[in-house]
Amino acid sequence: MRTITATHVKYYHVCHRKLWLFDRDLWMEHTSEAVAGGELLHQTAYPQRAERYKEVSIGGSKIDFYDPHRRVIHEIKTSQKLEESHIAQLKYYLWLLEEAGVEGPTALLEYPKLRQTLAVALTPADRADIPQWLTRIQQLQSDNTPCPPTINKPFCRQCSYYEFCYVGE
Repeated sequence: MRTITATHVKYYHVCHRKLWLFDRDLWMEHTSEAVAGGELLHQTAYPQRAERYKEVSIGGSKIDFYDPHRRVIHEIKTSQKLEESHIAQLKYYLWLLEEAGVEGPTALLEYPKLRQTLAVALTPADRADIPQWLTRIQQLQSDNTPCPPTINKPFCRQCSYYEFCYVGE
């Protein structure tokens, strides 16, 4: 069984094809201007964070900014377009922390360009749902059938896998 990271969880909530490709080490992020812009925002939006907060590796995932005193995860995103997947990623981080014995962790999803912050907490329903996400992700990981179909959503045009998915169209 392969490791499931927060990126797997995020991609699971965006596109199963993207998850399937990513899981098979077909990474296209290095060709994406949107990804490069997100990395630049991550480095420049809150430059003092690297000094104040810890980077935590847990369960194959990496939390970039974690305040261990307040037990708060800070996650920076460029836009709200895929907010459901961002929230799922944070809930997975929170679940991992709880599984490791951290009591009452919380998270802040930050959109610096929009000057908005969303508090994210883990609910009892989330605690029941996350194992189901992981089971479905494991099924996609072990599926030897061809790549899942394209989903043809508006956000596909900004995806780093766009050219891979739509090369013949």
